[in-house]
Amino acid sequence: MVGILADIRVLDMSRILAGPWAGQVLADFGAEVIKVEQIHGGDDTRSLGPPFAELSPSEQARGVEQGDAAYYLALNRGKSSLAINFKTAEGQRLIKQLIAQSDILIENYKFGDLAKYGLDYASLAKDFPDLIYCSITGFGQTGPYAERAGYDLMIQGLGGFMSITGVPDGQEGAGPMKAGVAIVDVQTGLYAAIAILAALLHRNSCRSQGKPGGQQIDLSLLDVQVATLANRALDYLVDGKVPKRMGNGHPSIVPYRVFATKDGHCILAIANDIQFGKFCKAVGRDDLATNPEFSTNPARVIHRNRLEAILAEIFVARSTAHWIDLLTPLAVPVGPINRIDQVFADPQVKARELEIQLRRGTADSPLYPGVRSPIRMSASPVTATKAPPALGEDTDHILGTHLGLTTEAIAQLRRDGIVA
Repeated sequence: MVGILADIRVLDMSRILAGPWAGQVLADFGAEVIKVEQIHGGDDTRSLGPPFAELSPSEQARGVEQGDAAYYLALNRGKSSLAINFKTAEGQRLIKQLIAQSDILIENYKFGDLAKYGLDYASLAKDFPDLIYCSITGFGQTGPYAERAGYDLMIQGLGGFMSITGVPDGQEGAGPMKAGVAIVDVQTGLYAAIAILAALLHRNSCRSQGKPGGQQIDLSLLDVQVATLANRALDYLVDGKVPKRMGNGHPSIVPYRVFATKDGHCILAIANDIQFGKFCKAVGRDDLATNPEFSTNPARVIHRNRLEAILAEIFVARSTAHWIDLLTPLAVPVGPINRIDQVFADPQVKARELEIQLRRGTADSPLYPGVRSPIRMSASPVTATKAPPALGEDTDHILGTHLGLTTEAIAQLRRDGIVA
């Protein structure tokens, strides 16, 4: 089926993670996403490995030494690749011709960098008033930090995330800890996709009134990190107490943490008093459910240390599988801590077909692994159609089809170092 955004064209001039993640979401919805890359090396993530994907026969014949990194493959499915040197006047001219035919531009260059090439929003908005221009930076387009570079790890620290993540002070292994993935980048990419979709609705409304509907979206990694502190931010804003690291514990729900079992670990995530009562009955400890210190969640939070010590003794006596088999039929939230290989072997993950295999747009493309979009829609399915492209894989097609350049004109651009 044709994707819901099939009539939308996106110039994805972003690199690394946040911007490409947003572009990939739009590609999953069917948008034509043209990944604009520098002619030498392309997106930095192509070389951020190992591991690296296998080479196609044609790449091997050309003497390509290394396939694209798994990091790159995670962020760029469904896109086309245009390798172009937009630091040249001719490159800028070609980019602007593509902008004239596009709906959205995504970029994550440092504040002010694209102004040097006339590709900033202020310069483009004059000629392309309907353009939706999404800027992703570390700190946004305003404020004293606007010109600073910002990366996920430093934003996790600066934005407070690492102060509430990790083993609590006074315990073995205490200290701040980052997330296991670049969580700020991923969240920023998702916010960017949401903002772009909202901007498209705004543009449609403006067009119905005969007005231009373009605008700039100003997304900051720091803003996103602070916004996604969620309940921990409000905990501080409500009572003024600074939240601390709690390891795997929850500040306002008990029991909601990891417990050691006879052969590993188990997660117990009880969210209400009914579930707690079922749990207590199942483990033969009805007395805990009737004890005033544990009978309600607020009481359990106050007396967390005593209750968790009791539960720790209960859990360590049996295997992880025992607890899952006992509690799952009772609708008591319980589960293992899976390794990544166990995740992809899980029957539910398999049933949902989250692992996918895609080919590039070349005849000899091998299959590339990927993870499908988690979005399921009944009337307008979200589908992945193409593996992340090789650098410049679609340069000739884009310049020939969209801009009408002849084969000889493209060859001359390649000889001049404008495209690859």
